[in-house]
Amino acid sequence: MKFKTFAAFVAPSLFMMLLFIAAPLVLVFVESFYQTNPRMEAVSVESCTPGFGTQTCTTQTKIQPALDASGHQVMETQFVGLDSYRAVLEPQKLWDSLRTLDWNGIMQIDFWKALQFTLLFTFVTLPLVLLLGLGLALAVNNLTKSLRGPVIFVSLLPFIITPVIGALSIRWLFVGDGILTRAMEHFSGTDISMFAQTWTIEILMMFYRVWSNAPFAFIILYAGLQGVNQDAVEAAMIDGASRWQRLRYIIVPYLMPLITFVALIHLMDAYRVFDEVVGLRTQGHVISLQYLTYQFLMPDVSGNRSISRAEASSMLTLIGIVLLLIPMLRRTWADQKGRAQ
Repeated sequence: MKFKTFAAFVAPSLFMMLLFIAAPLVLVFVESFYQTNPRMEAVSVESCTPGFGTQTCTTQTKIQPALDASGHQVMETQFVGLDSYRAVLEPQKLWDSLRTLDWNGIMQIDFWKALQFTLLFTFVTLPLVLLLGLGLALAVNNLTKSLRGPVIFVSLLPFIITPVIGALSIRWLFVGDGILTRAMEHFSGTDISMFAQTWTIEILMMFYRVWSNAPFAFIILYAGLQGVNQDAVEAAMIDGASRWQRLRYIIVPYLMPLITFVALIHLMDAYRVFDEVVGLRTQGHVISLQYLTYQFLMPDVSGNRSISRAEASSMLTLIGIVLLLIPMLRRTWADQKGRAQ
């Protein structure tokens, strides 16, 4: 393909990626070093007591936001360097907790609390999604052709449901006198509250993520199974290889590029977990890095938003995603380089 033809196909996509992905990331990174606050001014306010002849007036000085001619707040932007990152990470409080080995003290810092859950959520759900997706793919691949279509359709339903709606459904099933909660109470004979402690909430969030994302892994791996070299499989069967050995030495190595692809997508998606926190309303017990950024963007009682902290939090989240993906990307690059040679 000629370079001009290649450029004509690639240029529109490259331009859109630069405009809607690269440029906003650079802008957020730059603005995370600046802080915008309303300009405050001292105003003298006179107040008088009621009465005629005995009236007493006092003058007080109050600090309030400055207003322009239109009645809007006057905002000031100033360079603060790494102050926004320090406000998010709270390094002094973290260091004090580390010196005394105070894990509860570390968990009192919102960022490290969110990071702990985000990493736990990501690395627990990843193998479960891959294993369940591969198991479904192998099971459906061994079904008769007349049953494959309906089974595939039913298996994809969790992936079709809107994430927030799915999380809300899980909440309604378990919260208070939900159907599944009442069923568990009936069989166990004890009162059960799934939303009263952190660990049960985390289990529900992970369960929903695995249930909703396993169909994606399933359909990708099922498509890959259609290209497995059947001659190699039959030769292994003739040589006496068991089903487990055929899976380990023939099928899994063939599917490894697809498994890596699914893992990359899941890592990026799970590290940005947000829907489960909102749908299950777990912010009182469990928050994620993405939800922490959302919290900073919510206005406080004065109507102000911590924009610079939100930008710092989003950049730290992005750095975490990159660090997670580097080992897998290096392996993928090495595999592709080895095949090219």
